[in-house]
Amino acid sequence: MSADFKNVNFSWDDAYAATLDPVERLVYRSNILGADQRITNTGGGNTSSKIVEKDPLSGAGAEVLWVKGSGGDLRTSKRENFSSLYQDKLIALQDVYAARGEKGLKSQAEDDMVAMYFHTTFNLNPRASSIDTPLHSFLPGKHVDHMHPNAIISIAASKNCEKLTQEIFGGAMSYVPWMRPGFELGLAMQEISKKQPDVKAIMMGQHGFISWDDDDKACYTLTLELIEKAANYIEEKYQAKGGDATAFGGQKYTTLPEAERQATLAAILPWLRGQVSQQKRFIGTVQDDEKILRFVNSADAPRLAELGTSCPDHFLRTKIKPLYVDWNPQSEDVATLKAKLAAGLEQYRKDYASYYESCKHANSPAMRDPNPTVVLIPGLGMVAWGKDKSESRVTAEFYNCAVEVMRGAEAIDEYISLPQQEAFDIEYWLLEEAKLQRMPAEKELARQIVIVIGAGSGIGKETAHRLVKEGAHIVCVDLNKEAAEATAKEITDKHGLGIGVAGTGVSGCGPAIGLAANITDRASIRAMLDQVALAYGGFDHICVTAGIFVPSDTSGHIPDDKWALTFAINVSGSYYVADEASKTWKEQGLRGNLVLTTSANAAVAKKGSLAYDTSKAAANHLVRELAIELSPLVRVNGVAPATVVQGSAMFPRDRVIGSLAKYDIPYTDDEATDSLVTKLAQFYADRTLTKSPITPADQAEAYFLLVTNRLSKTTGQVITVDGGLHEAFLR
Repeated sequence: MSADFKNVNFSWDDAYAATLDPVERLVYRSNILGADQRITNTGGGNTSSKIVEKDPLSGAGAEVLWVKGSGGDLRTSKRENFSSLYQDKLIALQDVYAARGEKGLKSQAEDDMVAMYFHTTFNLNPRASSIDTPLHSFLPGKHVDHMHPNAIISIAASKNCEKLTQEIFGGAMSYVPWMRPGFELGLAMQEISKKQPDVKAIMMGQHGFISWDDDDKACYTLTLELIEKAANYIEEKYQAKGGDATAFGGQKYTTLPEAERQATLAAILPWLRGQVSQQKRFIGTVQDDEKILRFVNSADAPRLAELGTSCPDHFLRTKIKPLYVDWNPQSEDVATLKAKLAAGLEQYRKDYASYYESCKHANSPAMRDPNPTVVLIPGLGMVAWGKDKSESRVTAEFYNCAVEVMRGAEAIDEYISLPQQEAFDIEYWLLEEAKLQRMPAEKELARQIVIVIGAGSGIGKETAHRLVKEGAHIVCVDLNKEAAEATAKEITDKHGLGIGVAGTGVSGCGPAIGLAANITDRASIRAMLDQVALAYGGFDHICVTAGIFVPSDTSGHIPDDKWALTFAINVSGSYYVADEASKTWKEQGLRGNLVLTTSANAAVAKKGSLAYDTSKAAANHLVRELAIELSPLVRVNGVAPATVVQGSAMFPRDRVIGSLAKYDIPYTDDEATDSLVTKLAQFYADRTLTKSPITPADQAEAYFLLVTNRLSKTTGQVITVDGGLHEAFLR
């Protein structure tokens, strides 16, 4: 069967499907449909099955509609992401709706029906129903697929959609003009199915399509066959017109070489992030693959970009249109690009405000952020923005889909977008607004990117894990790249990569990445910061937890090279990081925090740690100097730990043994390292006022406080986390 498909993946496995119960088969069908981006976009489309279940009250059989719930994603959905509703009660809602006098498309009566779905819930399933529920309930098939394939939407977004639908599919697919999803669309589809009982699919103007069958595998296969037929038709016409060489009117500009492209993006992204984050901070995703570059470099890109997107799933993320910047990568420099971006952003905000004012209703929600979420730049590609990395990757994915839709529509006809009023009525739909208002409050560090230097172990690793729990995106940096990547993997394994799938190179990451940097080398620091810009668009805060302790040799002497290395890492490295980061902070223009690691040793002179103690004393004063230098944009503070033995890279087994011997603490040479560490940690704890061992988690809490706004008026200070060493009280 798979050999029959070239434009979609046929993934149905009869043997596996046979092991599943009816609801599990629905989840399986949904997952394999959602896994192919050519079939539907992330978060878009929905599936359903009408299944006979045992009524928990009567014990009798009841037909239940299982349908993907509100806000779900087909590729990643599980059983709990589907709502379950009594089919007979859903059908009975038609009588309730018919009794309303003011019913009709976009009427209050139609919107009110959404709340009625809760009254049809089967078995107390808490999953909220999709707005598309009537489409699945009112169609006759036991199994229904509603998909958003690029090939189908290319037809749906064509000027002569109805004619093309007939030409391509004959009588196998009917047509319904654009209607906002909801009860009226469900009724319209029901009417079509009654008048054309042999039809098992409907083209939805400027939206997508829906197909159905009484057998789930047959439904899945039909869905793929219709997409394949559309894609084959489009590709035949596309190639006849000249293919890639003439796509979008041919190429007007040439893509910059990869190294130059990345350098240019790294130079502008933090500044651009600051510009679009005037109301709320955004996280960026870069897309600069061949397909998006073919579009942004084309002669028709300005015209098509201005039209905006068609499918409602697209423009809910990409807004009414992207910002296209007509910059010549061959003859204009970065300064010119910034000037054109600044002018384009100003005009975009004006256009968006005008769109809102001309389309708003008396009860419309207040105007949302007028900044673009998609920026298109010839020679460079696309930059997409979202509240977090996953959302910005979804936004990029949706505009990738929009580009493919425009390519297909222009190959077979003329691309058209939704009328502005229709787009507005989706974007500012009161039901959509209510869904936004129901979303949980954002976490304390949401929308923020934190670079943790020294994240490969100890305090740095613990700090990375602490901050991500509060919604931060974490850049794990370490001299040891493998250690940094391991911490990032721990984070993504625990918190997930998100549902977004777009992004090129390092920008195709999740909430954490691992990078290498040598903080004694400016070029290495700059290269790392540029990678952060490409990954997330910029950064907000930096925590420097990297450090080194070099003990005296057997004669009590510290060699000159070890002295220099201690200061290079513990003092100069923090300065280099701050100095390089300050350039980016200034470009970005968003307030941030720098947290350095000093030590309780900075305030206490003691034998055997001369280089370390003096370097940390210098680090204490570096905090104060940098607080002055970087104000008011960046607050600079320090954390002064003491005797963190557990999980610390500064306390390898040989140093632990050396310390135990130094303090005459009994141990054996074959004793487990964990036991040795516990003994030393308790010895240090007994010297403090709190009598408790100091852990990396204790330190991480201080870094967390200093990068939040909880201490927003504190800068130039050092917080001690040492258990209460009275000798180290700062003075």
